[in-house]
Amino acid sequence: MICLRPIGKPSVEGMKPLTEQDIRASFVNSTKGEAKRMHVPKDLGERRWDDLDFLGWTDPAAPDRSYLVTELDGRLVGIALRRAAQAGRARKTMCSWCLTTHSGDGVSLMSARKAGKSGQLGNTVGVYVCADLACSLYLRGKKSAGPGARFKEAITLDEQVERMNAGINAFLERVNS
Repeated sequence: MICLRPIGKPSVEGMKPLTEQDIRASFVNSTKGEAKRMHVPKDLGERRWDDLDFLGWTDPAAPDRSYLVTELDGRLVGIALRRAAQAGRARKTMCSWCLTTHSGDGVSLMSARKAGKSGQLGNTVGVYVCADLACSLYLRGKKSAGPGARFKEAITLDEQVERMNAGINAFLERVNS
């Protein structure tokens, strides 16, 4: 199964379950060999898909590698991300997608190799996002980053999801450009 929820049409219902095969076939900035070797979550059958707007996870064997899979323009798109090393002192930082504020290393600069020839030449794009890629859970109150991490907003959850998806889409467009 693939995620059939069109981006841009918010839904607090989340996404439909994905299979390992769907996930591996979706990557646009990885070779087929890299996609075959990546660690896909073993708990796909137990995930609470209704609470997710995208699937994001960190490679347990390489904590500096993360992955994101979502739908863009009617097709499943996956990207491999690299987490930048943390430098300097701990401070509060806000995720660009879900607007959750984290202390310490809860927000990281994630970079993605661009798709195609540009990526083969070493070009990347980056964004500051929740290091655990649990943005959907923070929006829905299923996970907390601590007191004061989420601001009370005047917009609905659907509108917050739409805003987050727009940010993810913009990043994916930069990866694909």
